Amino acid sequence: MLAIVQPPPLPDRPPLLAVRSLGKSVPGPRRLFRGLDLDVAAGELVAIIGESGVGKSTLLNILAGLDDADEGSVAIDGVVLGRLDETARTRLRRERIGFVFQAFHILPYLTLAQNVALPLALISPDADAAAGRAQAMLDAVGLGGRGNDYARDLSGGELQRVAIARALVHRPALILADEPTGNLDPETAERVLALFAAAVRENGAAGVMVTHSAASASIADRVLTLGSDGLIDRNGG
Repeated sequence: MLAIVQPPPLPDRPPLLAVRSLGKSVPGPRRLFRGLDLDVAAGELVAIIGESGVGKSTLLNILAGLDDADEGSVAIDGVVLGRLDETARTRLRRERIGFVFQAFHILPYLTLAQNVALPLALISPDADAAAGRAQAMLDAVGLGGRGNDYARDLSGGELQRVAIARALVHRPALILADEPTGNLDPETAERVLALFAAAVRENGAAGVMVTHSAASASIADRVLTLGSDGLIDRNGG
């Protein structure tokens, strides 16, 4: 059984992630969504589901400042992404966002330990602390003895675990995940989901996960469905 970390009481404070009236179209032209609103509090994990092609991955990219919406705004802890230049956006992503990409994006010329430590290396000169934290995260995802290996030595599921360790290593304020268990066997998926949920709740982060998996979505505090008119609460809220 999946060990689910129960969320602490959410504090009475503004949402850590605040999305207002977001709209996005793609060439065609085809509208993905419009009027999308979303608040995610510190310590809260939200799962977003929806049909293929509705824009789930695009939405995550917008939340991370990797893509621009056509309209609306995204604010992370009060900082509006649209008001930042590219240098400031890059700094915010580096320091405050962890992203588990569906395609992994593990750098092939770095060892696994170096890949996981990279977010810390970019924001802190303390190489020993970064290495220690990276080792702890590799241990947490079951790859503690593989730190000196390279991406070519790993399976798809193992690469996914490295990607999750790297996304969580610097204890980001906003954690985004695109199908985080898509390449994992059921037992490993349970372990990784528990780690993901614990990172959100224990570190007071805001978590947003897009998934096709009902088991993955079940660990979230809320499950929302993405459609052309925004997000709908699965429970009718």
